[in-house]
Amino acid sequence: MNSTQHTGRGAGGEWLRGQIAAERRELAEVFAGLTAEQWNSPSLCEGWRVREVVAHLGTGFRYSTARTLWELARSGGRVHRMADRIARRDAAARTRPELAAALAEHADHPWRPPVGGPIAALAHDAVHGLDVTVALGLPPRLPLPRADALLGAVSPRSLRFFGARLDGVRLRATDTGWSYGAGPARVEGIAEHLLLVAYGRRLPAGLLTGAGAERFTRGG
Repeated sequence: MNSTQHTGRGAGGEWLRGQIAAERRELAEVFAGLTAEQWNSPSLCEGWRVREVVAHLGTGFRYSTARTLWELARSGGRVHRMADRIARRDAAARTRPELAAALAEHADHPWRPPVGGPIAALAHDAVHGLDVTVALGLPPRLPLPRADALLGAVSPRSLRFFGARLDGVRLRATDTGWSYGAGPARVEGIAEHLLLVAYGRRLPAGLLTGAGAERFTRGG
């Protein structure tokens, strides 16, 4: 089970809205400082460079609900296919400064995924931000209260949706009190790295430890 105990501040309300805005501004600053080589480097999202990830982060600001539904219909109702097509198109059409600045310019935008509420909006931005920073080998960047709130929202439903298979695994964060699962194979790492595991990512070597770490490591 998830052993994190909520204080309530991470579950919604003003604190959560502030965290979403802060996450977007911080990511805009990170992206603005990347080199052209880094923008064209692979991310942790299969098939996407950093450029496509950043373009995807701004999709909710650029497309109305009606336009999104039209794009979804064009993609045969397949959400992931639509997201991939739009990200590639916008990444090619917009400049690096435009893509980076969109996050800060829309820091207080109310966009959120169709399900999951405000915590899902924060997770969307934070996880995709980590898809970039972890892939590039940049220092850990998520404040622990933010990371802990996101880990506290991990559930069997979210694991299934993102294709994270944790059967037989117990995750334990070394920098917070969070843990999840009850399997014999223990996997340990800092909170933001375990957040990526919970969202179906495979991480660069050396970031996780424990008997089950290889299962969630690239090339493992």
